[in-house]
Amino acid sequence: MNKTFRHNAGFGKRMEYFVISRMLEQGLDVYIPLIDDNAIDAVIRKQNGTFVEVQIKARSKDVTFGDAALFAAITHEHRDNYYFIFYSHRLDKMWILSSEEFITEAKQNKNGKNVGKRSIWFNGKNTRNQSEHPKPRFDKYLKENFEMFR
Repeated sequence: MNKTFRHNAGFGKRMEYFVISRMLEQGLDVYIPLIDDNAIDAVIRKQNGTFVEVQIKARSKDVTFGDAALFAAITHEHRDNYYFIFYSHRLDKMWILSSEEFITEAKQNKNGKNVGKRSIWFNGKNTRNQSEHPKPRFDKYLKENFEMFR
């Protein structure tokens, strides 16, 4: 099946709704902003009445071999009560990092067209058997559910 521009362009929004649907299945109280001009894809009201803002980033299963969980050129400065959810469709893995954790773990570009932007690469690859795998150094961020947002 040929992937159309429309199919590719809608991938990010489809994955946002996919992740949000998982949150709702797990009983979270989730709000979706109408406008995404502050890098907020969802707001979660925790049981204690506080709120967290969430940015969802996803990688398609159609990306280049070795890039299944590469998230690059992200503009971000520290924000309180702000989390990133990174989802690799090909690996079917999800990493959740706070704003502070993301800044600590991500590499910041020092030069080039994306100077100042941050990148994080959660996967490694084995070229011998053409496989990709989560990097063990990021295992503490790998999550199966959204329990941390309760």
